[in-house]
Amino acid sequence: MRRAGLGEGGPQGNYVASGYSVYEEENEHLQEGLKAKVNALKHLSIDIGNEVKYQNKMLGEMDTDFDSTGGLLGSTMGRLKLLARGSQSKVFCYMLLFALFVFIVLYWVIKLR
Repeated sequence: MRRAGLGEGGPQGNYVASGYSVYEEENEHLQEGLKAKVNALKHLSIDIGNEVKYQNKMLGEMDTDFDSTGGLLGSTMGRLKLLARGSQSKVFCYMLLFALFVFIVLYWVIKLR
């Protein structure tokens, strides 16, 4: 590609006067700015990748925790169903004793006031 003032056989002084060096300097400056932006994006993408790996690990641990909690709740519900299927008089007796205990505690708290 030929540029103005850079033809063959031209005087060497026209190289600087043509503005070629000004454009070259501007191009290098823009190239350095682009390199800096590319490096910043590279570091940002690496940080995002690390964060994704960390959060994937945390999600895996949470999945394990939820599975174990679900098993615990399932076994507790099974026990409650077994208790509910048992003798109803026993459950009624426990509820009556609990209610009596609550009333005694309330009476005691009100009397001490």
